[in-house]
Amino acid sequence: MRMEKVMLVTGASRGLGAAVALLAGTRGYAVCVNYANDEERAERVVAEIRAAGGKAIAMRADVGNDDDVVALFKRVDAELGVLDVLVNNAGIARPVSRIDALQIADIKRMFETNVYGTLLCSREAIRRMSTIHGGAGGVIVNFSSVASRLGAPGRNVHYAASKGAIDAMTLGMAREVAAEGIRVNAVSPGMIDTESQDRARIATVQDTVPMRRPGRPEEVANAVLWLASDEASYVTGTNMDVAGAR
Repeated sequence: MRMEKVMLVTGASRGLGAAVALLAGTRGYAVCVNYANDEERAERVVAEIRAAGGKAIAMRADVGNDDDVVALFKRVDAELGVLDVLVNNAGIARPVSRIDALQIADIKRMFETNVYGTLLCSREAIRRMSTIHGGAGGVIVNFSSVASRLGAPGRNVHYAASKGAIDAMTLGMAREVAAEGIRVNAVSPGMIDTESQDRARIATVQDTVPMRRPGRPEEVANAVLWLASDEASYVTGTNMDVAGAR
């Protein structure tokens, strides 16, 4: 009987992805730490998981590139085994800009990573997890954002739109594969205190959050690991806010 579960976390070299990967490593998962550019940071996450007695590998892949995604999943198959959980965390939130100042290259890159990446990785996971493909089921957790409901006017409407696509995708996929043993949910973080956040913006905005503080990466990671666990066995198609009641 297989005891160790396998999790793939995209965009896991830093921030929320790293927090999820590190927590998963302590919960007994063998973890693939995907990254796009920062190999050194990804290897640090892997080293931390291994130092705590866990199993992990790092692999570069641009999730918006079909060939990269196929290669990523094949490596998970070969080195870690049967995939149990996919966490679609990889995403781009920049440039911060009004719509009338955006360049087409910026829009394309954001949607390639945030939307295409989630679709491509989910496709590969479903091909492995679905009972109609001979799989034993599994879990997909997508990263959305409260921005998908707030719209992010004046700074990030394009990002909010990409996350709105994740909301629709999560519900549609959940309904499509529920009878095939796969649960699909999302988390929607609010303002979380990661290194990518503008410190001045946190200081300005945090008092608008009912809890009067930004969230911590580990608080988001705990939500992801709960959705991935058997404790959430009857939860699918759900989008869980981790936003301090924003």
